[in-house]
Amino acid sequence: MQTLTILNLIYNQIGHAGAQHLADGLRTNMTLTTLDLARNHIKHVGARHLADALRTNTTLSTLNLCHNEIGAVGAQHLANALRNNKTLNTLNIESNQIGDVGAQHLADTLRNNKTLITLNLWSNQIGDVGAQHLADALRNNTTLTSVDLGSNQIRDVGAQHLADALQNNTALTTLNLRSNHIGHVGAQDLANVLRNNKTLSTLNLYHNEIGAVGAQHLANALRNNKILTTLDVGDNKIGYAGVQHLADALRNNTTLSTLNLDHDEITDVGVQHLANALRNNKTPITLSLAWNKIGAVGAQYLADELRDNKTLTTLHLSGNRIGDVGAQHLADALQNNTVITIVFLIYFIYPFALFLADTYHIRSRVQ
Repeated sequence: MQTLTILNLIYNQIGHAGAQHLADGLRTNMTLTTLDLARNHIKHVGARHLADALRTNTTLSTLNLCHNEIGAVGAQHLANALRNNKTLNTLNIESNQIGDVGAQHLADTLRNNKTLITLNLWSNQIGDVGAQHLADALRNNTTLTSVDLGSNQIRDVGAQHLADALQNNTALTTLNLRSNHIGHVGAQDLANVLRNNKTLSTLNLYHNEIGAVGAQHLANALRNNKILTTLDVGDNKIGYAGVQHLADALRNNTTLSTLNLDHDEITDVGVQHLANALRNNKTPITLSLAWNKIGAVGAQYLADELRDNKTLTTLHLSGNRIGDVGAQHLADALQNNTVITIVFLIYFIYPFALFLADTYHIRSRVQ
């Protein structure tokens, strides 16, 4: 009797011959729902064997083929299979060098596919052309909820194509554009979408090039947006000017619950703007300010806010410069705060940081 539902074969040097054997099994198997073949060098030949099996398989819902060098040809085989397959809802082909051509093959299928809900295309050498193909598909697709295009080669033009598609898309909730080359122009296009889009709840722009101007565009959109809950604009060099714009938006926004500002060149002045904004914000929020330039003065601004704040639940301050004095400010504030659950102080090699955790018994990670 067949009972196996999950098969994990990561890092097993399976190759295309092994993929063929597994594909033969998939043709008749009636129980397997998840197959993980990451990092097995199956290449486009192995992808073809698996794709052929997917045409008739009626149980597999999750397939992970990341790091397998399938290329554009392999992506085409999988795309063709998705035209007929009615059960696969999660496809991960991260780091497979599919390029713009492979993205086009997948996009052609996504226009009519009604099953796939999660697509991971991280690190696939996809540029603006590939982004345009995928955007065209998103205009009509009504089932895909999560698309990961992180670590590709998408610039402002590609971001514009995606933004245009999202004006009409009513399904996508998560868009990851981390580690691309999107500047303030692309950020403006995406911000314009946030004014009208009713479904996108998570937008990741970490490690792009939006700067303070791009942060301003996003902040303007956040003032009225009622859908977005998670925004990651870390490592974008937004500085104190950019963080001021976002802080002003937080005064009115009632839905954003996670904001990542790591590696954003934020100083004590920027933290002051955030602390002032949090006084008026009424939404429980996780705020990450790791690896900035926050000193003891900035820590005091945050501490003053924490004394009465009822909404900040998680605060990340790893890799800053708050020192013993800043840690003391935070410790004093936490005596009365009953809401915040985690204060991350990783990399504070200071005696007072340890004292903070030991004395007030807060759930802190201090290493």
